[in-house]
Amino acid sequence: MHRKTMARASAALALAGALGVVGLNAADAGQDRPDRSGAQQPRSGARPALLDIDYKDGSPDSGIPGLTTTHATAHDASSVVRSGDDYAITHKVTLGDSGYESDGAPRSESATNNIPQGVFHVGDARRYQFSVLLKDWKTYEPGDQESGDIIFQGKHAGGNRPSFYLMTKRNSIAFRSPALDLQADVVDDFRPYINRWMTFRADVRWTDDKTGYYRISTRMPGEPGFTLRKTYENVRTFRPVNPTNFGYIKWGLYRPSQSIENGDVPTRIVRHDNIGIQDLAGG
Repeated sequence: MHRKTMARASAALALAGALGVVGLNAADAGQDRPDRSGAQQPRSGARPALLDIDYKDGSPDSGIPGLTTTHATAHDASSVVRSGDDYAITHKVTLGDSGYESDGAPRSESATNNIPQGVFHVGDARRYQFSVLLKDWKTYEPGDQESGDIIFQGKHAGGNRPSFYLMTKRNSIAFRSPALDLQADVVDDFRPYINRWMTFRADVRWTDDKTGYYRISTRMPGEPGFTLRKTYENVRTFRPVNPTNFGYIKWGLYRPSQSIENGDVPTRIVRHDNIGIQDLAGG
């Protein structure tokens, strides 16, 4: 079986002793094993990982003190599932059920807002990498609602909009920066990859002037390496509306502006694994 290749988070984040397995669910055999060969390798000149969230210990916080887990109250809004030789995190949202809501919206997410290694400031350059699996995903058909589902965010703190996010949109996966009104598909058609692990990279230079960048790459099942899909250069990436001096990442499932009344898909489930943050050393 494949083994995760990225180092654990720094020793300061490790817990003494092993944590017990929490909220384990059975997963479908053969469908839940990320293709980890070559994953999480830093590019030339990059420093070692700042943070590695791999769920190997079977706990929703991956054994990392301070990792924010879902605020949704439903017992299965967030849980740990078998994935190959260890585990992954799954998030579920059912529209119209308050147990799958957080801060008044249909979402279930994990976040790094309380972890020093997981936040970013102006001047930082970071690589964010994660694997995601769309579990039994209902695909888009003409005439269906076109609302998107957010699966990963680079978020300004203080109740601000995200700097960027990755979302499913119809049958594609798109990168979007709402503050800059930028959007581009980075996976044209995810239907062949439902119930299979896809891996994404977002390289970001965090700036409050027009010297920043977003560089988005993908590694789809069966591909030997990453492919650069979209680049935005010379853009202001740190752009909060409310005052704040830091941001952080979130992953899971956020379904903004969706409802049963609008005809949106009632239940969605997404899985994440191998969430990593690397310092690109100002690159």
